[in-house]
Amino acid sequence: MPQFATKAGHRALREVRRHRSFASLRAIGALILREMQTSNGRASGGYLWTIAEPVGGIVLLTLIFSVGFRSPPIGTNFAIFYATGVVPFMCYLDVSGKVANSVRYSKALLAYPAVTFMDALLARIAFNTITHVMVSTIVFTGIYTFLDTRTDPQVLGIALGMVMAITFASAIGVMNCFMFEAFSWWQPLWGILMRPLFLLSCVFFMFDDIPQPYQNWLWFNPLVHVVGQMRRSFYPSYIGEYVSHLYVFGLSLGLLAFGLMLLIRYHRDLQNS
Repeated sequence: MPQFATKAGHRALREVRRHRSFASLRAIGALILREMQTSNGRASGGYLWTIAEPVGGIVLLTLIFSVGFRSPPIGTNFAIFYATGVVPFMCYLDVSGKVANSVRYSKALLAYPAVTFMDALLARIAFNTITHVMVSTIVFTGIYTFLDTRTDPQVLGIALGMVMAITFASAIGVMNCFMFEAFSWWQPLWGILMRPLFLLSCVFFMFDDIPQPYQNWLWFNPLVHVVGQMRRSFYPSYIGEYVSHLYVFGLSLGLLAFGLMLLIRYHRDLQNS
């Protein structure tokens, strides 16, 4: 009898876990559909504008800067040089910002037992990852097709650069998801701290051209490694020895684990605040 009771208990536990998994997947799917409907939902075209806006912004900035900077630090085409920096940077900026506001955005839905803060986080990460993969594909394909870039794009290297950007963005977003709700002063302060990040991430220039000791200081910015990975995926002659995947993924996973720990401990307090 005890053996039968134990087997029945394990079977029931597996059924409960399976039910929870399906419920979580349904909740994440519903939240993703909600994101699609609410993203530029009032505009004609709806979700298409979510892709068109960043693509248009990146293309416009690329064209403007191409007029003023005809000779890039590497290669012969400024458009592709700038795109290899601005695409992963904008991906980080948008994903981290959207993930950071996950709990606040879905606070009303989190009152239901079927929806958890993890569902809200995963839905936003998945939705914005898909969006920026499409944006980067359109931008890089368009530039490579219509301009003489004289580059040799490596798909696996580009994919690795995007994974680095999204992983780091997700980690920062999860940390800020707690910080924004726990401390009202942190969000405006974070906005101030992020202002010079565009210049400090080597979007406009090469990390190798920065003099010491500033080069050593900038090395600790994970986005420098992301941009470096993206550029060496387009320029065969560019080695980018400073790029450390271990540093980016290690730091990202550490921040992600710490942020999740804080949210697991305090998410109910944050939802009720």
